[in-house]
Amino acid sequence: MSSNTPFKPDPTTQSNYLDVTTEHVEFNWEIDFVFRVIEGSALHTMIVKADEVYEVIFDTGDLHIESAEVNGSSATFVLGDKHPVMGSSLHIPLPSPAKKGTKLQIKISYKTNKDCVALQWLEKEQTQGKTFPYLFSQCQPIYARTLAPLQDTPSVKLTYSSKVTSVLPVLMSAIRVSPPSSGPAHDGKEIGKDKVTYAYNQPTSIPSYLIAIAAGNVRFKALPSEKDKNWTCGIWAEPELIDAAYWEFSEDTARFLAAGEKIVVPYKFGVYDLLVLPPSFPYGGMENACLTFLTPTLLAGDRTLVDVVVHELTHSWFGNGVTHTDASHFWLNEGFTTYIERVLLQTLHTPAHRGFSFVIGYKGLTDDLKNYETKPKYQRLVIDFDVGEDPDDAYSQVPYEKGANLLLHLERVLGGLDVFLPYIRNYVETFMGRSINTDIWKAHLYEYWSKNGGEDKLNALDSVDWEAWLHGGGLKLPVEMEYDLTLVQEAYALAKRWDESRTKNVASLDFKKSDLDSFDSNQKAVFLERLQSFKPLPAAHIAHLGKIYGVAATTNTEIRYRYYEVALQDPSTPEAKAVAQEAAKWVVGNDGTGVVKGRMKFCRPVFRAINSADTTVARETFEEYKLSFHPIARRLIEKDIGLAVV
Repeated sequence: MSSNTPFKPDPTTQSNYLDVTTEHVEFNWEIDFVFRVIEGSALHTMIVKADEVYEVIFDTGDLHIESAEVNGSSATFVLGDKHPVMGSSLHIPLPSPAKKGTKLQIKISYKTNKDCVALQWLEKEQTQGKTFPYLFSQCQPIYARTLAPLQDTPSVKLTYSSKVTSVLPVLMSAIRVSPPSSGPAHDGKEIGKDKVTYAYNQPTSIPSYLIAIAAGNVRFKALPSEKDKNWTCGIWAEPELIDAAYWEFSEDTARFLAAGEKIVVPYKFGVYDLLVLPPSFPYGGMENACLTFLTPTLLAGDRTLVDVVVHELTHSWFGNGVTHTDASHFWLNEGFTTYIERVLLQTLHTPAHRGFSFVIGYKGLTDDLKNYETKPKYQRLVIDFDVGEDPDDAYSQVPYEKGANLLLHLERVLGGLDVFLPYIRNYVETFMGRSINTDIWKAHLYEYWSKNGGEDKLNALDSVDWEAWLHGGGLKLPVEMEYDLTLVQEAYALAKRWDESRTKNVASLDFKKSDLDSFDSNQKAVFLERLQSFKPLPAAHIAHLGKIYGVAATTNTEIRYRYYEVALQDPSTPEAKAVAQEAAKWVVGNDGTGVVKGRMKFCRPVFRAINSADTTVARETFEEYKLSFHPIARRLIEKDIGLAVV
């Protein structure tokens, strides 16, 4: 195996991480909810890797740097010009050239900017309890530099510790040292008024994008755990949601994690907690080490959406454990995670559930491939980003779904799941704690099968069209994949009936509410997605469908946003403008609920659909409510609806 394959430098960092690397960082912070800043210091313990190093360069984004120290002595610093994507490089000269192997201590005192991209500060009215403000971070892919001066690249994996002073309870992507989670909220002091210092420690090396913080009026409940395990699980949420969140996730979380250990290797982070965030959180979940962030849209009240946790905990091995070197190889995180997530679904449920998940994913993949027809570079699995190119511009289902399908294809050509899973375990055991690129992965793949399969397996690998899978674009996968369609047949059949009804008068249609009685939430979603594979239904048919099935008014976000995609599939009809107005009210929470649909899976396609039918409604609605969305979602929606130069 060519484990010494040279790394191409990360195109999104200005740091000199190849010359000198952070091993540990100690944060000492205070959260100021009035001025919306975090102020304090970051103390880096670093190791010199080059023969002679004259300075240390960190990534920063709109940070106010107050002072710097090198090995305890005051040091000068220079902040470079601001790059629109990469931010400003922070140069700290060393008093004398540092030799290879030398340890350095670099301390930087600073404070964040009130418009820090990594942080969203919520007014109390934007929370469930509407009594206290809230703060949470999102550092992936390259926003940790707006939270702290760091070598902000997944090629660098570090441990960290922190002491954070706040008037509201603080959570971090680490193991809590004090005060104990099981104790009284905010250490028994008055929430919102008294300051408490929270201490955390992350002893397992992680990339900078997994550094995470949240602060708000949150409560903790321990989740049931598996016997004889070296880890614990818990749930955090606002008091108003803690009981519902506990019910939703208490039955499955530990079971999911134990199943993951059986398929891969033991969980190594010690704690696996979940935090249910306010609705502006832009993702379904974020796999922050020890503390998965979750959208409240998963609280369906029937545990039908808890499988999202399977994806996030699977990142404990793929991403958090084995990490991509840079955004060009993001698929190594998400493709492996999505593939193993679906293996877990087969283990936890049935093989049909695995196929069902691939079917749902394939629809999202084809949608995003179409969205990138004018940017075929982003249709590729391995994206050769230019220096300073924004990786968020390429964020889509491609690395998830194309990556998972490549692994499924490899599973099939190499002999099936029972043969392929031992390779997966070896892959994790080989690279756990390291950052790798696609070349290193592929070299290991060939080496493993050379030792464990011989010429037949190598011939099978050689039959794979690697160029098409890794570097090809287009609207289809290089191989036409077949999935288990057992759970989708009824949904497909119902969609076909609707397609065949398009020439009939609405009054003569024989569809009934009971058509969906046997469907679970996912099957309803597939039904609506399947409708989009046909030419648009007449507006009267769509209105009838929305009414008799209740999907035009459902509180299930997964169903509601797909209904709007169906209803706005033909944006040229007069009826589409009325639907666009309804969709606009729904997505910003101006529909009586007051709940913004901040998850990008929902808000981005809905805003795109609204924009296709009525650009004025899309833009005016977004401008009025844009501060309700996370800064990351805000930037991407602006590009989606033409308010920003792409």
